[in-house]
Amino acid sequence: MPKRVLQGVVVSDKNDKTIVVEVERRFTHPLFKKTVRRSKKYHAHDEANAHKVGDKVRIEECRPISKNKRWSVLKNTA
Repeated sequence: MPKRVLQGVVVSDKNDKTIVVEVERRFTHPLFKKTVRRSKKYHAHDEANAHKVGDKVRIEECRPISKNKRWSVLKNTA
């Protein structure tokens, strides 16, 4: 089974080797047929502390690294 890859914006880089990424998804409401935006925050492993607040990053699913970290930053991000 392939690993999931998500794209989002870094909202926090205060933790060591960890960033918090906010991922937004859009979908059509089933009843009102209006586009709805929902966002969720993911803790991702950033080994080199390379990413700062405001950066667009891609994260992929990985093994559990800590209590909250289940994602890691992809190396080929721009």
